[in-house]
Amino acid sequence: MKKELSPKQSNELLAALKARFDANKARHPGLVWAKVQARLEAKPDKLWSLAEMERTGGEPDVVGVKSGEFVFMDCSAQSPKGRVSFCYDRAALDSRKEFKPKNSVMDMAAEMGVEVLSEEEYFALQKLGEFDTKSSSWLLTPAEIRELGGAIYGDRRYGRVFIGHNGAESYYSGRGFRGSLKA
Repeated sequence: MKKELSPKQSNELLAALKARFDANKARHPGLVWAKVQARLEAKPDKLWSLAEMERTGGEPDVVGVKSGEFVFMDCSAQSPKGRVSFCYDRAALDSRKEFKPKNSVMDMAAEMGVEVLSEEEYFALQKLGEFDTKSSSWLLTPAEIRELGGAIYGDRRYGRVFIGHNGAESYYSGRGFRGSLKA
């Protein structure tokens, strides 16, 4: 698959990202859009990954800078609609004998060129707004939990952020995953 956008697609995506950036200044105080845009234009592979985040309903936005790179996260109010009903990883998908989901979280994240949010990143995102009030999002699961067959997810209910767990092979129409991208 070609992981590059046409000039028209790039311009449309940059316009959407700029509009979101301007509408949500509290997510990125002190950052200037021109610098973000220049970085993205120099990294077409990152722009393609952001287009995949956008296409699947993630509404990516800049949420900070880490090690000199801009950090984007999915900022859709609910877990991205184009990434729900997935089990956690390939091992979980392969373990299902029937009623297999169409994909796994870890496989799709890799295909998109993004990272699944960690628990720490999820808590940081939740400080920027109220996310997953009606949905939940799979999170990067620590190896010791995954080795026991589980996977973790996060959501916000009753004004609090919760981390829960399920078997990694489970999947739900109201649970997707949120990605992050450094550019």
